[in-house]
Amino acid sequence: MINLVHVKINVDGQQEDAQLVCESSAVSIMFTRKNGYSKSYSDRNFYKCFGRVREDHPDILFLCKGSKINVHPSSMSSQMTLGLKAYELVLGKSAELADLVYIFDYEERDLTNKPKEQEEFFMQWIKSDKTSENLSDKA
Repeated sequence: MINLVHVKINVDGQQEDAQLVCESSAVSIMFTRKNGYSKSYSDRNFYKCFGRVREDHPDILFLCKGSKINVHPSSMSSQMTLGLKAYELVLGKSAELADLVYIFDYEERDLTNKPKEQEEFFMQWIKSDKTSENLSDKA
């Protein structure tokens, strides 16, 4: 199955539209800009493919959830959605179904082109104390 996704990107302070052609049988993303530039990336899921796209283009800011520093898929979401859905994590809070986001939905805050930073946040989240969450809500 092939999905065409339109995303906003920011290049040198200018916003433009770009296309991501997501091909599920090959688990690949073809990144295409309006100037005709195009390049394909493959990996084990779309979240990983998108990470490779961003790493390869440090001068381009991708305005979507998959670029947000605190967005990371679980093993199950990676398997069930091929990495198209991931959790928007909050330190000290367990991830819930309501925290599941589509990685290509628009976002403009807390963005990074470095998947390593997302991985570091994920490790911080794992280590964060989630046992006392929502105690203030129950009082």
